[in-house]
Amino acid sequence: MNFPEKRDSDSGHSPSDDEKKVGASPGQFQALGRADLPPDPDAGLSQEEKARIDRRLLWKLDLRLIPWLCLLYLISFLDRTNIGNARLVGLEDDLNITGGQYNAALSLFFVSYSLSEPLTNVLLKRLRPSIFIPAIMVLWGICMTTMGLVHNFQGLMAARFWLGLAEAGLFPGINYYLSCWYKRNEFGIRAAIFFSAAAVSGSFGGLLAAAIAQMDGVGGKAGWSWIFILEGIATILIGVASFWMVFDFPDEATFLSPVDRERVIRRLKEDQQSSAEHEEFQMSYLWASVKDWKTWLYAVIYMGADGPLYAFSLFLPTIIGPNGLGFAGTRAQLLSVPPYATAACLTILIGYVADRTHQRGLCNAGVSILGIIGFAMLLGSKDPAVQYAGTFLGALGIYPCIANTITWASNNTEGVYKRGVTLGFVIGWGNLNGVVSSNIYRRKDAPTYYVGHGVVFSYLVLFLLGGSTLMYFLLRRENANRRAGKRDDLVAGKSEKEIELLGDVRPNFIYTL
Repeated sequence: MNFPEKRDSDSGHSPSDDEKKVGASPGQFQALGRADLPPDPDAGLSQEEKARIDRRLLWKLDLRLIPWLCLLYLISFLDRTNIGNARLVGLEDDLNITGGQYNAALSLFFVSYSLSEPLTNVLLKRLRPSIFIPAIMVLWGICMTTMGLVHNFQGLMAARFWLGLAEAGLFPGINYYLSCWYKRNEFGIRAAIFFSAAAVSGSFGGLLAAAIAQMDGVGGKAGWSWIFILEGIATILIGVASFWMVFDFPDEATFLSPVDRERVIRRLKEDQQSSAEHEEFQMSYLWASVKDWKTWLYAVIYMGADGPLYAFSLFLPTIIGPNGLGFAGTRAQLLSVPPYATAACLTILIGYVADRTHQRGLCNAGVSILGIIGFAMLLGSKDPAVQYAGTFLGALGIYPCIANTITWASNNTEGVYKRGVTLGFVIGWGNLNGVVSSNIYRRKDAPTYYVGHGVVFSYLVLFLLGGSTLMYFLLRRENANRRAGKRDDLVAGKSEKEIELLGDVRPNFIYTL
């Protein structure tokens, strides 16, 4: 049985060429399992006019969705990592906790955070983004504020546990949410811009912490307390505003006219995305993700980026601080800013390049080498200048791979719920490695921190570089088999609807490399 080849976002052709390169004219979508395309509101217009309308629609989506979602993730990442800045201004001494207890508080966050993530996208789909996302923001803002009120280790542990539980739905949820709005060859750059907020939060967080710490003694509270209290209150206020600023999925988005909603849904279906479909959750979608080997290899790749990400973001102030490179106080806070700012720029650039070159695996591999070199410099040199330069390369090798890996996994997973569950598993497993990251930079290893740098180096080599390389060649081989017709037996005797429900297992689904 011969099938028109279904190409993903990285097919190398513009969406308008040859009817989006799905191998069919509009009248043949019935044969491809897309029988219910909405009427074309722009029928009769020239291709130039349609392209102009499409660009205007995309610009409208970008302006309404991306800036606010970036702000939400900036706040999220700031709230989970500002404990590293608080440590520089007396958190441990005031709470009378040891370095091991501090690391335990970091670890507990990732336990509740990671174990909750796989199911959060199901909740997002069922409860609607305009309710789910603002609600969890208000909850974690309350948790963050209470962190500024704790007086002992037990209070800190409780606050970190609930903070992780409340924050769990944001990152996988928004990545899944965006994948339901944009074509596959449009998603990468937007995911990169969204995730660059994490790097910006590191840069912004150092500046903000340095300023807030000057409130030490105000109201009888230490400077580190005010870092948590003020940032927590800001999160609550932004969460409340999000009830009006976060929109639902395309078929219910209130900022679009009925005609624009039809256009969004139509362009998604022409891209052969099931995110344009209504599905009821079934356990079969969960098991489809669990049984897919790609889910677990993407989890390994993401682990190779996410473990180093949390080690870097949580401990960069420590690495630069008085027990590391020897800088103290406000100067240490400010020196943490440039590596993050540089990483944010490269994250966006890689998102753009990967969308245009259609080589996400090679982008991952190439960028990871920068991080490997950076941590080799941290391991091999005792010169503070060389080590500080190594932090730049370390950030450049880590941050771009987060967004690129999530986009890669999303591109290659078809089906509304399967994609959501897969992203939950991938991101959840990656974040569970934050438990490891929280315990590798030990006070007794100062100032060299060989154990911490060595673990991050190993993650980058084995999991990020090695996993990306393996995935690239496995997908390349599978694409060759599909093009040669070696997977056509999977659809023998099946109806068109049954073939459609196979998702990315369909023989005409060609994977992004």
